[in-house]
Amino acid sequence: MPANIGRSTKEIISAVNAGEINALVVGGVDPHDLDNTAETLTALKKAFVVSLEIAPSAVTEVADVVLPVAAVTEKSGSFLNWTSSARAFDAAVADSLNRSDVRILSMIADALGKTISLGTVSAAAREIASLGPWDGARATFTATPARSAASLSADEALITSWRRLLDLGTLQKGEDNLAGTARQTVAVISPKRATSIGVTTGDRISISNAQGNVVLPVLVEDIHDDAVWAPRNSRGSELLSTLGNAHGGVVKVVKA
Repeated sequence: MPANIGRSTKEIISAVNAGEINALVVGGVDPHDLDNTAETLTALKKAFVVSLEIAPSAVTEVADVVLPVAAVTEKSGSFLNWTSSARAFDAAVADSLNRSDVRILSMIADALGKTISLGTVSAAAREIASLGPWDGARATFTATPARSAASLSADEALITSWRRLLDLGTLQKGEDNLAGTARQTVAVISPKRATSIGVTTGDRISISNAQGNVVLPVLVEDIHDDAVWAPRNSRGSELLSTLGNAHGGVVKVVKA
């Protein structure tokens, strides 16, 4: 195993944009799920990109090589549950022509002359199990001090968000009838804030920062006076790509 500490996703993207990394292998990552979406898209256009995917995405649009991989129903594997226990499953579709991502990575390694001999999911599972628990030196714990609460002016709030079950997710593309059953995209503010900016439920408000602006119908509900909620990735409310922040950032909230 490499002794050096690996890069985080942000560090990898920064290294590509700095010219330190020239190629990327990307599997199952959507730039629109990252808070540095614009920087990530720039990096993907700079690098030589090999994409392992089950559906068209923002990565496959700019990738130099796209390798279709088996979906979860087409391969065996395991998931870790909330207690970190592995729960194995078998392939539900036995006659799929798609190869698993581990098989494709093993084939790429063979072509590079760096054979890893992991041609099947079970072989990969055995390899991981053979590593056993870590018995080396432990990383030193470094405490991170809590950030001071943001100082907000009367027209500012902290953005908070999560993804809705039906939104602009990649696997929902092409399902127009399903999308038609999605809940209305709204922003939620408190009664006190609604009064201060002169809006009622159904009016439109603007949520903005230095990067961008989102305009949505407002829903006045029981929420903290210093917060504004909006869907993370719904039609008209793609916060990460528009604002570059979906939780905890300071935004301006005014009547549109």
